[in-house]
Amino acid sequence: MALSELIKYEGDNSTFIWKYPHEDFNSMTELVVHESQEAIFFANGQAADIFGPGRYKLDADNIPILTKLINVVTGISVFHCEVYFINKTVQMAVKWGTDSKVRFVEPTLGVPVELGASGEMNLAVSDGRKMLLKLVGTMNGIAWEEGGAGFTKSLKAAFKPLITTAIKSNLSTAIKQKGIDIVEVDEHLLDLGDALKAQILPGFEEYGLTIPEFYLTNIVLPENDSNFRSLQELHTVTLQKKMAEAEAEVRSSQAASRASYMTAEAESEAAIKAAQREAILEGQTTETEIARREAERKLIQAQTEAQAAQITGMAEAAVMQAKGYNQKDVLQAEVQKAYAEGIGNMGPAGASGGGNSVVGDMLGLGVSMAAMGAMAPQIGEMMKGFNLDNMSTTPNQGTENMQTQTMQCPKCGNPLPANAKFCLECGTKIETLVDNEIICPKCGKKTSKGKFCMECGSPLANNCPNCGTEVPQGGKFCLECGTKLV
Repeated sequence: MALSELIKYEGDNSTFIWKYPHEDFNSMTELVVHESQEAIFFANGQAADIFGPGRYKLDADNIPILTKLINVVTGISVFHCEVYFINKTVQMAVKWGTDSKVRFVEPTLGVPVELGASGEMNLAVSDGRKMLLKLVGTMNGIAWEEGGAGFTKSLKAAFKPLITTAIKSNLSTAIKQKGIDIVEVDEHLLDLGDALKAQILPGFEEYGLTIPEFYLTNIVLPENDSNFRSLQELHTVTLQKKMAEAEAEVRSSQAASRASYMTAEAESEAAIKAAQREAILEGQTTETEIARREAERKLIQAQTEAQAAQITGMAEAAVMQAKGYNQKDVLQAEVQKAYAEGIGNMGPAGASGGGNSVVGDMLGLGVSMAAMGAMAPQIGEMMKGFNLDNMSTTPNQGTENMQTQTMQCPKCGNPLPANAKFCLECGTKIETLVDNEIICPKCGKKTSKGKFCMECGSPLANNCPNCGTEVPQGGKFCLECGTKLV
């Protein structure tokens, strides 16, 4: 035995527990534990301590039980001990399988068939102390396969009865509980593997092992068994029936889809046509509304202008009235002036010494303009039949000329002189007209003679409701029957 020694794991990765071959050490010995390992130290047959990954010196500081074993004189003591290394890695693809067939009674026909099962699983040590005490004992170690690292015992041999019993007891039950058709059992290996793992795992955990993954990779079916062939035929018939039902359902679904599509297409087309009609009607309504609004705008504008003209006329009339005269006074003054000028021209041409004409006599009298104003009615009566311009004696010629020059107020219909600028009744301003123009009674604008106004489109003539005779605009009575017009 060397003065000092280095203890470390020298087993292979398929080994779960490996015992260091030497048993006697001294306090100068060192222990190395790698990652994914742990070491259990036995002194005098007792499990003294468990070491995780690291480097340790086997002395009293690390192993208190060694205190009594150290030589007081030399400080070095030789003692009997054992070291077991626990492999904490997961052992992958550990194979398992049933040693005999499993009887399965098919629930539909009640015929028995023989099944076999095999697979793989991953194993790992969950409690090394428990596994060491229950499975290894005084052996050099333990692995899954037989003869691993010269071991006298394997886990496969130890757990084979547990696996076989759990598979035989639970495989048929799991297939029936999940309602799996035995002919289609390969499609459900994952679900069956989970069910079998739940039954096997407690037995492994009892010995400090765990099963991270459990795989059922193959179920052996009795292809040559007549009962199994009958099941296959039944499965084929059932599958054909399901396919026929599925095809019928697909055809029905397609027909329903086509009908739905046609209905939707018809509804869509109807909706499009309705939308088009709605758009046309909306466009027509919009055009009508635009025209109506334009007519209202023009009417409002005409009313505004007429009101403004009326206000202007009334204002001017008010001004004239405030000055002490009105349009009649203006007309009377103009007539008197014309009369005086006519009288002055009545004397014979070339008369001297003031002449003996009537005008000369009147002027010689020195009659004032106020007196002449008082005489205007009598003079007007005397001048009937005379032409004021050239004193023509043609009867009624002057009167006819004056009558042709009169007109009516476009608003109230009051007769007005030809040169009147405002209505003497309502004060409306009178537009100057030519022979082919009239005033529209609706908008008050000048327009050419015709049936309708060129500004607002209103009719320019009324018809008597009694006899139907056309009545000029502004007339208050029918010229034929005398009916009063509203």
